[in-house]
Amino acid sequence: MFAKKRGLTCKAGPPVHDDLVKRKLTATRPNQLWLTDITEHRTDEGKIYLYAIKDVYSNKIVGYSIDSRMTASLAVAAARNAIGQRHIDGTILHSDRGSQFRSHAFLRVLKNNGITGSMGRVGACGDNAAMESFFALLQKNVLDRQRWSTREELRLAMVVWIERTYHRERRQRRLGKLTPIEFVTIHMALKAA
Repeated sequence: MFAKKRGLTCKAGPPVHDDLVKRKLTATRPNQLWLTDITEHRTDEGKIYLYAIKDVYSNKIVGYSIDSRMTASLAVAAARNAIGQRHIDGTILHSDRGSQFRSHAFLRVLKNNGITGSMGRVGACGDNAAMESFFALLQKNVLDRQRWSTREELRLAMVVWIERTYHRERRQRRLGKLTPIEFVTIHMALKAA
């Protein structure tokens, strides 16, 4: 079973934001630059979709939502999940040109919370490479490990992997061999000192 990126039968629409990132996937503080994207995977019951939002500063997944339908409301839920737990100050949210990220509901959430949208170019996979690397890890460590019978079984496996393994156990070279949780904790303590 292979995960597929977005609904590949749909063409990307016109951008609703300028590309403010221009492949410079770096941040010097938390919540400065977020990346978002979607992945899908089959189960015996049908497809399941994961929308995820990643903070470039810490590589932490700051918001996500999982459902059996690829809708704008799922993207909105992931954004609200991220916004509800963070201090937003000049945050840029970079995405591709998927219809979910161009929907009125998604754009309204960004505007109402002071988040600036950014959209990459069509067919430029390097524009969102950091998000793609997260999905590749998910693919290798969860999705391809077995055949998934139910959506609920796969949903639970994804949540456990994100919250326990990726955030708390997986050390990352870019973070000085710290986990995303360790990186955030140490840098918040240094900032408070």
